[in-house]
Amino acid sequence: MNIKRDIFILILGSLFFIPSRAQRIPQAIEYTEIYDFLEELTTDGVIRSNAAVKPYTRDYIARLLVEAQSKDTLLNQRQRDDLYFYLQDYALECDALPVYKSYGHKHVTQWITNVSNLSLADPSLHILTKDKIFKMRIRPILGMDLSYNTNGLLIHRWFGAEIQMDIAKHLSIWGSLRDNSWSGQGINDSKIARPTYLQDRPGMEYKEANYGGDFSDSRGGISLYTWWGSIGVQRERIQWGDARYCSNILSAHNPAVPMITLQLTPCKWFQFDYYHAWLISNVLDSTYYYSEYERSGVLERRYRPANKFMAANMLTFMPCKYIQFSVGNSIVYAERTVQAAYFIPIAFFKSLDHLLTKGLATQNQNSQMYASLSIRPTDHLRIYGSFYLDDFKFARLKPSNPQHNPFSYVVGFDWSGWPVKGLALRGEFMRTNIACYTHSIALLDYTSNSYNMGHYMGDNSQSIFVQLAYRPTRSLRITLDYTNNTKYTAYDYIRGDIDYIISQKPFDEVIWRNDIVQLKAIYEVFNNCYAHLDFAYNHARATTDEYLNRYSPVYLQGRKFTFTCGLSFGF
Repeated sequence: MNIKRDIFILILGSLFFIPSRAQRIPQAIEYTEIYDFLEELTTDGVIRSNAAVKPYTRDYIARLLVEAQSKDTLLNQRQRDDLYFYLQDYALECDALPVYKSYGHKHVTQWITNVSNLSLADPSLHILTKDKIFKMRIRPILGMDLSYNTNGLLIHRWFGAEIQMDIAKHLSIWGSLRDNSWSGQGINDSKIARPTYLQDRPGMEYKEANYGGDFSDSRGGISLYTWWGSIGVQRERIQWGDARYCSNILSAHNPAVPMITLQLTPCKWFQFDYYHAWLISNVLDSTYYYSEYERSGVLERRYRPANKFMAANMLTFMPCKYIQFSVGNSIVYAERTVQAAYFIPIAFFKSLDHLLTKGLATQNQNSQMYASLSIRPTDHLRIYGSFYLDDFKFARLKPSNPQHNPFSYVVGFDWSGWPVKGLALRGEFMRTNIACYTHSIALLDYTSNSYNMGHYMGDNSQSIFVQLAYRPTRSLRITLDYTNNTKYTAYDYIRGDIDYIISQKPFDEVIWRNDIVQLKAIYEVFNNCYAHLDFAYNHARATTDEYLNRYSPVYLQGRKFTFTCGLSFGF
């Protein structure tokens, strides 16, 4: 008897013969409109969603929309219109094709064959076989943003395509490519996004371009799933922690990284998430190189980047529809190869780190702990917060000890739908202590591609965000935002000086500040095609030119009124 073979068959059989949910394909968090609508329904008490872990999968979004549809008496007419509108985009997840009948749209064409149905719904192609065991969506990606202020005109263009497939209701495969280019005055020397810039624009790695900046973003993955969970390999942006403006645990600010993922949802009140990621260190390994001869005959060494990895988990409990609590921990580590111990999904990684390093009294790795809490004390109101702990000692809690534990916290509220339907007021406050997210060894800091994976403001910083939002009609959202970002004294993390550094008073001397007021209107003409208009005022200033150039792109330094308009297919 081949015991290993029998166990494999048993596991495979359990996956393929237990009823399953629809495809487990993540919905990119840049597509903010569907997330905003779901959070509105959650705050209003119509549905219950796990806002602490994003991106949501498309099947999860479809189930939330179907749940809201079953409670349509709790919705106003605009919400019903939005609900029907978004259900068409997730029709395949409901074993159907988009129809758009209630709006009389003329842009849906369907073909029916002996084996499959096809639907050409702006701007994507949907394929669903008769037996519903194969689904495919192909969507073009095309967009342009124009931004103008006194520093000149910036043009951001992108194009590409994405494909999503589901096979036999247990295997999902997806991929996308977005080729981006920036051009215009004020971008050649400083680009528009750099790891040191303190702005909420997602990070990117530029290619060589003498006219501005180019970068490409290829994402995708493969996932094997059943009704109680999924396991896969993917490259997507991850956000952990309850936040409206920017999370302090995992903010998705850094470029997406490849990772092995595991998600378990055995019941309605519990969800477990784990991943092991291959980070981009941007640190050269002096012992790892290629050799090649130059024309002069000189043998040159081409050094390769050092390895950098991350393991993280998050356990989310939803005991009732009013409370949601998440807790987890992670570790950033740098070894010659992956460490098997960190593939244990439910583990306290700091303890494993001590096991692996303390015997030789060598430097340990960089571990973190975090928690997130969301409370809805009444309909229309949600209060939330996230806490990130970089390092902790009880002795630092004593009043006589001047040292401070490096930690970060976010607190916020979301008031929606009362007394005016469609109107929402939101606020969020963040503070991060000195030496949080940093490390004395550059290879072990909380970054990938040199971008901070937590809140983009980094350590010794504060952020205030207030938003008034209104959704007057289907797929139209108008927002008025105020943001105040403040950076205080910057300290270099030097191990021998760390006790002195964390003894300094945090939030004391301001070195950089930026106030932003933004009026924005976004309208989704049809699914995944939207137009937007932005008018923003910002005032970025610093105590020295060095700090101003470090934290702000030239294009947005000083007092600037910036007008932006854009149209896109896809996000």
